[in-house]
Amino acid sequence: MTDTPDSERRRNEPANLQWGGRFAAGPSAIMQQINASIGFDRKLWRQDIRGSLAHAAMLAAIGLISAEDEVAIRGGLAAIAAEIEAGRFVFDEALEDIHMNIEARLTARIGEAGKRLHTGRSRNDQVATDFRLWVRDAIDGLVAQIEGLMRAMAGQALVHAADPMPGFTHLQTAQPVTFGHHLLAYVEMLSRDRGRLADARKRLNESPLGSAALAGTSFPIDREMTAREMGFDRPTANSLDAVSDRDFALEFLGAAAISAMHLSRFAEEIVIWCSAPYRFIRLTDAFTTGSSIMPQKRNPDAAELVRAKTGRINGSLVALLTVMKGLPLAYAKDMQEDKEPVFDAAEAWALSLAAIEGMVRDMTANTVRMRRFAGAGFATATDLADWLVRVLKLPFRSAHHATGRLVALAEARGVELADLNLAEMQSVEPGITSEIYSVLTVEASVASRTSFGGTAPDNVAAAAARWLEALS
Repeated sequence: MTDTPDSERRRNEPANLQWGGRFAAGPSAIMQQINASIGFDRKLWRQDIRGSLAHAAMLAAIGLISAEDEVAIRGGLAAIAAEIEAGRFVFDEALEDIHMNIEARLTARIGEAGKRLHTGRSRNDQVATDFRLWVRDAIDGLVAQIEGLMRAMAGQALVHAADPMPGFTHLQTAQPVTFGHHLLAYVEMLSRDRGRLADARKRLNESPLGSAALAGTSFPIDREMTAREMGFDRPTANSLDAVSDRDFALEFLGAAAISAMHLSRFAEEIVIWCSAPYRFIRLTDAFTTGSSIMPQKRNPDAAELVRAKTGRINGSLVALLTVMKGLPLAYAKDMQEDKEPVFDAAEAWALSLAAIEGMVRDMTANTVRMRRFAGAGFATATDLADWLVRVLKLPFRSAHHATGRLVALAEARGVELADLNLAEMQSVEPGITSEIYSVLTVEASVASRTSFGGTAPDNVAAAAARWLEALS
């Protein structure tokens, strides 16, 4: 027999040598391109190495690999991490994904010991583990960002605890509130965003490693040990569920979509507040752009882009829900499409949080203009009705009707309620006295809202102080 020439042998070998002897020829170029995920799942390299270190330590502890092999694996993975950090690692599409790229490089560096690392696991449980670790790390970073934004808003709320602004319903003037109270409403929203992430983190914090392809493994592995090594609370209880579950990613995207909606609402308020008819706040050049043709323009583009990124994040959630909706147990290649939506949403969310925090810290409130608008549009009409109930003991519906007639009278005269004289007031409700004017000022209105959670300045200052203390 004669040796097969190297060129012919390479033609007959599968493109991914990790597959071993099952396939006689490599995949077509199209198959290789659609099958490869290394273009995006390389983001998991830190988590993949962490999982492999935990797995190797466990294999050595139960005697499936030698202590020498474990030392070699640990050293090889540390060297690979350094290569990736330094940008020297060559990612090979033929090796499909981050797991095989790292394993192939490890074997090239340390030889036979590298081939022993995959004992007792599969890429199915490996990717499920890596992905959980990545989402958990993302949650920790996003929680820190949310808390940073909450601190920024609570700080501004404390400064503006007593500064009136118009409160709106239907974007129509409703009742005066304080600017601090308005900002604290978003602190409450962000607190719920943080809570959703904390809840999601608790549920995802189980280790799939050791579930293998779908049925577990015959090797006497210690899943409790690997779970502890990676900071998980426990191993997953069912191997089929462990490799096919992406609820943790969907829950993360659900939390992202809700939070992005909150950020978009605040971004919309910034756009309104910056507009010429309002001019409630001013942003510096750090968070605005100019116009190519209109030199007077200062556009709140950062806020507009945060508003737009909500669409990307919502799309990521819908995309993954659609990928998962028809999959039977256990793993299917469809699930390779799980990572890009999560990566993209996490990046958009983090950037949006950073932009909103930057704008909150950057903005200057025009308190004089806010105060002027707070008293416009008969904003203290409810205070008048409340006075009629409280002092004259009118039924609320009667007080509401009388106040409506007074608003119509003021509107016909082109004045505010406080500008009606006492005789005009008494023409509608004879029991009204001059005391009524004490409740028709903006300051009296906000000061009267002392119920728990109300806009009274003392309430707002205390709530802002509580949040700042809690977030410190």
